[in-house]
Amino acid sequence: MRKNLNKEILRLAIPSIFANMTVPLVGMVDTALAGHLGTHSASYIGAISVGSMFFSLLYWSFSFLRTGTSGLTAQAFGREDMQDCGLHLYRGLSLSLIIAAVMLLLQTPFLKFAVLITDGSEAVESLAQQYFYIRVWAAPATLSLMTFRGWFVGMQQTMDSMWTDLIINIVNIGASILLTFGIGSWEGIGFDGIALGTVIAQYCGLAYCCLCLAFKYRKRLNGISVSKEQIFGQISDYFKMNLNLLVRSFFFIMIYIGYTMLSAKFGDVMLSCGAIMMQLLMLFSYFTDGFAYAGEALSGRFIGARDKESFLASVKGVFIWSLSITGLFMIFYVLADEPLLRMMTSDAEVLEACNNFLPWLVLMPPLGCIAFTWDGIFLGGTDAKSLRNSMGGATIAFFAIWYIGKWLLHPVGTTAIHLLLAAYFAHLIFRSIYLSIKWKSLLAKF
Repeated sequence: MRKNLNKEILRLAIPSIFANMTVPLVGMVDTALAGHLGTHSASYIGAISVGSMFFSLLYWSFSFLRTGTSGLTAQAFGREDMQDCGLHLYRGLSLSLIIAAVMLLLQTPFLKFAVLITDGSEAVESLAQQYFYIRVWAAPATLSLMTFRGWFVGMQQTMDSMWTDLIINIVNIGASILLTFGIGSWEGIGFDGIALGTVIAQYCGLAYCCLCLAFKYRKRLNGISVSKEQIFGQISDYFKMNLNLLVRSFFFIMIYIGYTMLSAKFGDVMLSCGAIMMQLLMLFSYFTDGFAYAGEALSGRFIGARDKESFLASVKGVFIWSLSITGLFMIFYVLADEPLLRMMTSDAEVLEACNNFLPWLVLMPPLGCIAFTWDGIFLGGTDAKSLRNSMGGATIAFFAIWYIGKWLLHPVGTTAIHLLLAAYFAHLIFRSIYLSIKWKSLLAKF
């Protein structure tokens, strides 16, 4: 059984890891493109960071479209209830399109609000708004893709999610480079090309998902009847069940937006350093998330099937595999820190400043692994309350470290970014400890 379980974990995790390997490349390429646009590259990098923050405000609020869909679908799959599997997909897609329509209608007032709470320079804010007004038109595709990704994981088919992400990320990188710098005699459209490349890539990914649904899953869903009454008649129950995940998303937003806003207070160079360090830190999460997705799919499946023994074995197996890459990534960060940094920008001032923060990279694997892996297992178990509470406490830890440190140290320049990074790691430590204590609550599902 253990041998078969390990094969199943790897079958689910490896496609997600391969797909996730391209995700940081997109952020790194966007940052690198901005970093090579000219003498004001710090402003361009800062604008990408702030513009991305605006979309974090939007999209993370609705991340339950993915997380809620995956856990519910996995449990329905474990019960062998294809009717419910189909219902979770169609409900998620319907909600995605409704939310996207509202988002497009309210884009201007939202942006005005977002700018009010941002403390960047005038140049950064102007460029960030320019970026936003282009990229926002990807909203229908982006939100629908959240549902599709969650559904693929719940259906134990991470290979489909992998191909979706690969298509999106490869198109994104290629289109952004082409549109930004042009080809041959065409000089491209400059900074706007970074945002437009993202829009094109999102719709390419959505097209692939629709084709996949039509040709691969048609037989599985054949004969399933999902009416408007089923989708919208139970919508209040769906929102009630996912309310905790929505609150959890707000806590995520508070931390990551807080990180960007606080770093913006110390000038464009420090904002750029904060953005680059976050990109490099998240490299590890994209690898370990592959095993978190495996835990999500398997825990939901075995809870749905009421197979406690397999559930416990899958939790143990996922953690063993996830922890196994921690040491390797620590070595990677030690050996590749400066080359990675030089890939992000050619700005001498930003490079010199970022060198002060590279030792933080080595802490990411041991402190992030446990938190990210537990997230997947709890999502599969649809224990949204514990996930909400873990992020609530983590948010308190983040801001407590920042404001206590600010009071004691009166940070400026590099000291401020060191303090922000310490606060970020404090939030990871809290998540890891809290979920490690609470995990046995999942046994009540059996």
